[in-house]
Amino acid sequence: MSRVVETQTYRLNVEPPDEIVVVNGASWKCPIYVRKMPPCRSNCRTSEDIRGYLTHVAQSADLKRPLDEVFDEAWHVLTDKNPFPAVHGRICPHPCEDGCNRKHKDSPVAINNFERFVGDHGIKRGLKFQTLTDIKSGKKVAVVGAGPSGLSCAYQLARRGHSVVVFESAAEPGGMLRYGIPSYRLPREILSAEIKNILDLGVELRCDAKVGADASFQDLRKNFDAVYVAVGAQKGGRLGVAGDDLPGVLTGVDFLNMINRGKQVPVGRKAVIVGGGNTAMDAARVALRLGADVTILYRRTKNDMPAIHGEIREAEQEGIKFLLLSAPVGVERNAKGSLVVKCAQMRPGEKDASGRSRPVPVEGSEFSIEADTVISAVGQTQDLTGMGDLPNDKGRVLANSTRQTSLPDVFAGGDAVAVDLAVTAVGHGRKAAKAIHAFLNGQAYKENPPARPVKHTDMDLDYYPPAPRNDAREIPLERRVAGFEEITAALTMEEAVAESRRCMSCGLCFSCDRCRVYCPRSAISRDKKRLVGQVMFSDYTRCAGCHICRDVCPSGYIEMGMGL
Repeated sequence: MSRVVETQTYRLNVEPPDEIVVVNGASWKCPIYVRKMPPCRSNCRTSEDIRGYLTHVAQSADLKRPLDEVFDEAWHVLTDKNPFPAVHGRICPHPCEDGCNRKHKDSPVAINNFERFVGDHGIKRGLKFQTLTDIKSGKKVAVVGAGPSGLSCAYQLARRGHSVVVFESAAEPGGMLRYGIPSYRLPREILSAEIKNILDLGVELRCDAKVGADASFQDLRKNFDAVYVAVGAQKGGRLGVAGDDLPGVLTGVDFLNMINRGKQVPVGRKAVIVGGGNTAMDAARVALRLGADVTILYRRTKNDMPAIHGEIREAEQEGIKFLLLSAPVGVERNAKGSLVVKCAQMRPGEKDASGRSRPVPVEGSEFSIEADTVISAVGQTQDLTGMGDLPNDKGRVLANSTRQTSLPDVFAGGDAVAVDLAVTAVGHGRKAAKAIHAFLNGQAYKENPPARPVKHTDMDLDYYPPAPRNDAREIPLERRVAGFEEITAALTMEEAVAESRRCMSCGLCFSCDRCRVYCPRSAISRDKKRLVGQVMFSDYTRCAGCHICRDVCPSGYIEMGMGL
């Protein structure tokens, strides 16, 4: 059964409105209903309809509909854009919550926790992705890389009726989701379940198939109608100091890769991790679970760390030590056979392009740390070996905003283009699939210009009562550090429903009824054909243009047409 998902559009210039309402030859200001962009969606790297699935659950629950059925529908809304809700409900740093207008009332809606619940619900219920057409296009697309970006692209292409073959050099699909993220953050059965759902759409997966060795890039271009390159950034950055190639000095990428493949990695009694990103936090916490006393060495301040704040907090809780404003200047091995990391203290200097202070060595501040293992988590780079004439800049694939390269049949995204979040890679894959779909149909792909998100100042926040946020519960600390058990528990269904009701439906009607109740001329009535979403209807022959309805609308949905 096919399901066509409605594409929502948003008006860009919402101030001032340009409509003119004319009734019986006279004109005046009347209410118009404008669906606007919520800031959560504006901030989401995959453009999920967050408001849509939250308010759907809240309103449907109020109508006493069966909750399993309601969450089934929420899952379908969510997975229209992102096939990995259970995965990203665990690992995403949730920039959507940074934009949530509710933070100006009490605290942001726990979108990430809600997404995890919906994703887990879909797995438990055995829900299947819905296609956008039953018609097969006859077109074939090769996807190079079965990480989040490649699988996202394959998913969206398969939904549009195209035949997709994914080439993966590793033994199993998932890319950095499988080989770069520890299982205490992302259980492998969760990842495998969501990947299987993508493959069930008819996507063909060829593992242990490295382009350049098992198939040439030129052959892919010849045998397929389009190619999407999503090879990721699988090479870890070395320290760049003397001794960084000594035995016992590893990159964070290699260390996590070996651990996630089930290999034994003896870290010894002391481990030093260099870096301040998510890979550094993951490597440090894994080394701790392997029995090491762990120190993180970072050349800037804690506020400058690019890692997810929750990851930093959890690392501190687990007993990992942080040496800030400190950087390695060399690695040696002493007479006892231990590694010695020679360091220098740093001070904040002028701000660089990232807006952070550039660290400057403090003269005469050198010190040393002994370690059995040193792990460098200072960045990742791409490996385009075997990718032929693919346009790139020092290994970074060059593609435009629609993910198309200068080779018209070749598209690229994810970490192959720019190292970023997994959710960004998923967004790249979705956009690339839309651009490839247009290319295969001989059409130019046009991006919608960004819409201005609704601000909290456009709304009446006093309407919304305070409501406590429902956060995920963490398992006890002693259990966390004892092994690789998942460290957080999901929301209950009751908590997920309660969290959906905290959504303020920014920029969209949610049936509060205030406009109808306060209208002095009874010009507004309910649309009895609609139960969820906009349910109000204005009779312009009765409207006096008083704009009370606009003033009392809490979500900023109602505007006034321009009168003469």
